[in-house]
Amino acid sequence: MAPPAKAITSPVPDAWYPTLAVVMLAIGLVLTASFFIYEATSSKRNSSLAKELTTGGVASVFLGFGSLFLLLSAGVYV
Repeated sequence: MAPPAKAITSPVPDAWYPTLAVVMLAIGLVLTASFFIYEATSSKRNSSLAKELTTGGVASVFLGFGSLFLLLSAGVYV
C-alpha cells in the first residue's frame, strides 16, 4: 500500500502575500529609479558595468518576486 499523499502548502503564509508584494515592488521601483538616475547622470568615463549589472539584476529580482506575490494575493496561482 502506498502512503497517504501529503498536501502541498506554501512556505509563506497566504496573509503575507499583499505585504510582500507591496514591499518588494517598492524596493524594486526604488532600485529601478536609482538605475535610471545613474544612467542619465554618469558619463561614459565614469560608468561602471559592475554597478549597472548589480543594480539592474537586484531590481529585476525584486520586481519579479513582487509581481509574483501580487498575482498570488489577487488569487492568480501561478
